[in-house]
Amino acid sequence: MAAEWIAAENAQVDRTILYLHGGGFRMGSIESHRDLMQRLSVIAGARVLGISYRLGPEHVFPAPVEDALSAYRWLLDRGLHPGLIAFAGDSAGGGLALACLFAARAANLELPSAAFLMSPWTDLAATGATFVSRADVDPLHQRPMILSMAKAYLGPSGDPLNPLASPLYGNLEGLPPLLIQCGDCETILDDSVRLANRAAKAGVAVELEIYPSMIHVFQAFDELNAARRAFASAGRFLGRYFTEQDKRPEKGRSNTQGCG
Repeated sequence: MAAEWIAAENAQVDRTILYLHGGGFRMGSIESHRDLMQRLSVIAGARVLGISYRLGPEHVFPAPVEDALSAYRWLLDRGLHPGLIAFAGDSAGGGLALACLFAARAANLELPSAAFLMSPWTDLAATGATFVSRADVDPLHQRPMILSMAKAYLGPSGDPLNPLASPLYGNLEGLPPLLIQCGDCETILDDSVRLANRAAKAGVAVELEIYPSMIHVFQAFDELNAARRAFASAGRFLGRYFTEQDKRPEKGRSNTQGCG
């Protein structure tokens, strides 16, 4: 698949973020999310690898999960230590990041150091109460639209409760630390709240940040003070776990030069 390295001037070569873009598994690309990935590289002091995983309608579940796992294997095969890799994603890409963690665990791969999730789409069955309580304030998503997108991704016989499609229903035990950010004015708010609650019960180190008056993936709008605060928090979160790995004497070193 196509992929692109993005590295800010302060990016440390051994620190890598695998970024999975949103778009409901039908839209989005490296190009549409390049600015967001550039800012993520700056605040985390890490290189970001964005990938163009397969999209619908030509490619449906589980193609994106397979592509995300292939990208993670590629990083490991290049010699990167998993403790110096983090996952990040927004919306569908946030759910995909979690699905990739499940797939990597099932493949007996060592998991990355942490994951940063922005408004993750984790419940394709759309059962959250906020589809009702936030319906009047969300300008982007309503439950019929979410269900239509889910059906297009899963196919007519697909199971919306499959954890690789809806990570909310998966086994969260043993996952790396999670930072989940969302806006208080989005209908899929409960996708984040319930995920955080289930992760905490499973013993995962999880942080949930709900930003008042913000919409779905508000971090994309750098002119917003809330977006800048959210990214600053993400930088501290990712830096904390990268730094913990830096202090370990057994940490690996990267020989990665590019995507060629």
